[in-house]
Amino acid sequence: MNKLKYSLLILIGACSYGVLSSIMKVGMKEGFTVSQMLGGQYVFGWSLLLVLMLIFSRKKIAPKQWLALLAVGITMSGTSVFYGKAVERLPASIAVVLLFQFTWIGVLMEAAADRRIPSRSKIISIVILILGTLLAGGVIGESTGPLDTKGVVYGLLAAFTFALYMFVSGRVGTTVPAFNKSFFMTTGSGVIVLSVFSPAFLWDGALAAGLWKYGLILGILGILIPVLFFAIGMPKVGSGTGAILGAAELPAAVVASVLLVHEHVSSLQWFGIVLIFIGIAIPQIRLSRKKRPPVYERSESAAHL
Repeated sequence: MNKLKYSLLILIGACSYGVLSSIMKVGMKEGFTVSQMLGGQYVFGWSLLLVLMLIFSRKKIAPKQWLALLAVGITMSGTSVFYGKAVERLPASIAVVLLFQFTWIGVLMEAAADRRIPSRSKIISIVILILGTLLAGGVIGESTGPLDTKGVVYGLLAAFTFALYMFVSGRVGTTVPAFNKSFFMTTGSGVIVLSVFSPAFLWDGALAAGLWKYGLILGILGILIPVLFFAIGMPKVGSGTGAILGAAELPAAVVASVLLVHEHVSSLQWFGIVLIFIGIAIPQIRLSRKKRPPVYERSESAAHL
């Protein structure tokens, strides 16, 4: 499996994350709270990973490795907690734009760790992604008024923790099987999330009242697919490229809001989505060109045939 295929896994994982907000909005219309659905997401996602790990990968993990992966899970939980706090204090469009600052933060983290200046294609990609995010998030063309300072801080913390999660996911436990790695990371994250948001839904009858179906769907789309695919793909493509690919979450969120919640999307927002896809594609095009052999090499190979 080459790098482009690993990139596709991260792209699918990011799109999977993007659908979550719309599913939660549907659940809220049925009377369930965000904390209930977020808790259900982790309980069902963790359970699914446990079953898959027991079936496909029973390899024993050294204590140092699973402790490190539990710590990685804290970065996952930080994104959930901080973003939830940001949404409470800010307009949704502003909160999502703040979250998507993880793109350039992730590139800078990789550059600092590798002591290497980001490539020109990554810098161009980031500029296009920032503009596309502002348009797709509905910020440009709208008057948002004064912003809550704490909300802005929470939004930037969510961006930082998400970039950090991508970074450490690609560098910690790289020899650990993907199912085991995903399980331990989700365990660490779930403990923090259920400590912040009450786990009362487990015994107050909410699951039987219909929360289970949202927990199951969110567990698959918000834990199983993205965490597993990131665990497989991130060590191969790097956190910088991974952060750029992660920007696909916003277009997926916009499309899901149209299909599931029937929200209106302006022409500027659609243009922003197009820019985001262009920004995502630029590093991938450069990567495919690098892998393509020179013309003279292909000619010589053909001559030998």
